[in-house]
Amino acid sequence: MSVTPRRSLLYMPGSNARALEKARGLDADVLILDLEDAVSPGQKELARQQVLSAVQAGGYGHRELVVRVNGFDTPWGRADIEAFAHQPISALCLPKVDSAAEVHAVVQVLQQAGAASALKLWAMAETPRGILNIDDVAGADPRLDAIVLGTSDLAKDLRVPHTADRLGLLASLSASVLAARANGVDVFDGVHLDLEDDEGLARACRQGVELGFDGKTLIHPRQIAATNEAFSPSAEAVSRAERIREAWKQAEAEGKGVVLVDGKLVESLHVEEAMRVLAIHEALSARD
Repeated sequence: MSVTPRRSLLYMPGSNARALEKARGLDADVLILDLEDAVSPGQKELARQQVLSAVQAGGYGHRELVVRVNGFDTPWGRADIEAFAHQPISALCLPKVDSAAEVHAVVQVLQQAGAASALKLWAMAETPRGILNIDDVAGADPRLDAIVLGTSDLAKDLRVPHTADRLGLLASLSASVLAARANGVDVFDGVHLDLEDDEGLARACRQGVELGFDGKTLIHPRQIAATNEAFSPSAEAVSRAERIREAWKQAEAEGKGVVLVDGKLVESLHVEEAMRVLAIHEALSARD
């Protein structure tokens, strides 16, 4: 099993050349180089050119590069997509996706530009309509590789407060995880806005793990360490996964379909999860 760890996903404003340079030394798994929300209209062209220069220069190491483009219906959206169709990045992140039709429109532009199939699309779920259509969006096209929750915009549109338990967002968060799993794509939790609230960040990360998210988007480098820790397999989880793997090998050799590990019944479904945990652990160990 091959797994790419995507625990921490840090937004970096494309208009800030110093931030783009600093990102080369940060321990985030993914850098989302932002041309949209973090960039004022007057700096859109500058931001595009700076991000192009940054990704072409390289030097980001293991960090996966994703560019959040402007909406397809804005004056900059199509130009953003065409500009990065052949650049050394993993994906384009599409903001405020409401329907599968919007994904199809971007796919058509990429096909016309001759973009390689390796260039993926990430869709942001940050509107009520987008949440209602999230299953269709998640399965819209093979290029669609991930769903990203935009909880700030979503909370505004839903008119729900930013509470510690995120009660008003739970239905949307779970619906997005369900759609992602049903369609075989990754799904990432929204940002934690209070940079001084370390306890709240840790709580939100734990909740994200418990809800089934693969990682969490971030707004500041100081949030990376806590997020990486929360979304990494614990030493206890890795140890148990190793015991499950070894016990299952022995059970298979003996023609058995179940086995006891630590006094608990283990079947093939538990083995699959154990192998995923080990794949993440081994990928992180290889990186270190």
